Amino acid sequence: MSDPRITSSIFTRGAVDLSALRTPAPAPARPATPAQSTPSAGLPDAAGGGVAVIDVSEATFQSEVLERSLTTPVVVDFWAEWCEPCKQLSPLLERLAAEGGGAWVLAKVDVDANPRIAQMFRVQGIPMVYAVVGGQPIDAFSGVVPEAQLRQWIQAVLKAGGVSVAEPEDPRLDEADDALMSGDLDAAERAYRKILAETPSDAAAEAGLAQVGLARRVAGADPGAALAAAQADPDDVRAQLLAADIEVLSGQAEAAYARLVGLVRRTAGDEREKVRQHLVSLFTVAGPEDPAVASARRALASALF
Repeated sequence: MSDPRITSSIFTRGAVDLSALRTPAPAPARPATPAQSTPSAGLPDAAGGGVAVIDVSEATFQSEVLERSLTTPVVVDFWAEWCEPCKQLSPLLERLAAEGGGAWVLAKVDVDANPRIAQMFRVQGIPMVYAVVGGQPIDAFSGVVPEAQLRQWIQAVLKAGGVSVAEPEDPRLDEADDALMSGDLDAAERAYRKILAETPSDAAAEAGLAQVGLARRVAGADPGAALAAAQADPDDVRAQLLAADIEVLSGQAEAAYARLVGLVRRTAGDEREKVRQHLVSLFTVAGPEDPAVASARRALASALF
């Protein structure tokens, strides 16, 4: 299964017709059910400031989902008692909702008891999870996903809903970063690759892995001698690549990018591609949001085309 992420190509606003569910109606009394067989209802958030998990019926859908989503993102979990995968995903969603401190609300919909809601959302299999923001669904995924991917998806939902939240700390990254800082490059590489196997395209892990490669390339090099060698022979590809690495580690990333963009202009064929790939690896070290990277990418594109 692909990573669940917010993508405008999945749904456009209004693509799911919820008009039939917008008629308010009093909620019927609901009999108590054993806790071990039914997902929790009315679970308070970790901060104790409100309800993080609610059971929703057709009668309460407008107020609990559509109207609530105008101010707070709502994640709708379609489940059923007989669904074994739901018993894996639903507790995880409930725990993350409780941890959310009221930043978002988990609305649970029993598809057997509320078939019309499931039909309106075009639910063909469960578990199925929708994000509702501003009264409309904006994204969805089906099946059970790893916790790390689910956390990323929820963060994206919150951002789409205009909720400002701190990025959660990732103990996996802490472990990998500690190994890198201590100089245990093999352990750091294993840790970063494990994160990427679990969470593909994790920018922090990609940057960490690129830093491991950078540290290995400069190991044992004499910075002064390397820079002097590069200055003496501007067309020595190997010398220029090492000099760029040293400049990045010295806090002179823009000079390193300019050095390699110039080298791209002066080379061709396999050498040019080698320089380009090296420069891209240095971009990865800094991360995609670095302004210097954005400027250097434009310069690289100009040099290539």
